[in-house]
Amino acid sequence: MIRRCCKIKELQINEEIREREVRLIDVDGSQLGVVPTKKALEIAEEKRLDLVNVAPNAKPPVCRIMDYGKYKYELAKKEKEARKNQKVINIKEIRLTPNIETHDLNVKAKRAMDFLKDGDKVKVSVRFRGREMGHTEIGKEVLDEFAKITADYGVIDKAPKLEGKSMVMYLGPKTE
Repeated sequence: MIRRCCKIKELQINEEIREREVRLIDVDGSQLGVVPTKKALEIAEEKRLDLVNVAPNAKPPVCRIMDYGKYKYELAKKEKEARKNQKVINIKEIRLTPNIETHDLNVKAKRAMDFLKDGDKVKVSVRFRGREMGHTEIGKEVLDEFAKITADYGVIDKAPKLEGKSMVMYLGPKTE
């Protein structure tokens, strides 16, 4: 059984290139045309650089003369910089009950405002138990009041919606 990998993870360099002819690009980006692989390897060796197959699926494959170690270092540096700039958004959850007192609601809202200030999303859920399921409108009022209190720091991403035995609303941080 012959197994072929459909995607090349690493670029082919120097002797790993098995093609007969390649389209060669010099260090400065100028094209040297279609040349035999052996000649391309000799040219790269004269310049003390590597021959790298940058487009293996092209006909003929495109190879570039470059310092492969420096190229890999630059890629790693760019990737690290991109990771440093991205912001991870977490979803924090706050649970309420339909018959919550105003002070308790304010305390929970203050906690939600802290989460929103940090740039996280907040999932606010009101849990219904037993006979409370018959009065889901009270839960909606509680969520609307909660949204009103946190309006300075967050906006409603998803409006209150009944999911099973709880009503859920998502708040996102306010963007200027």
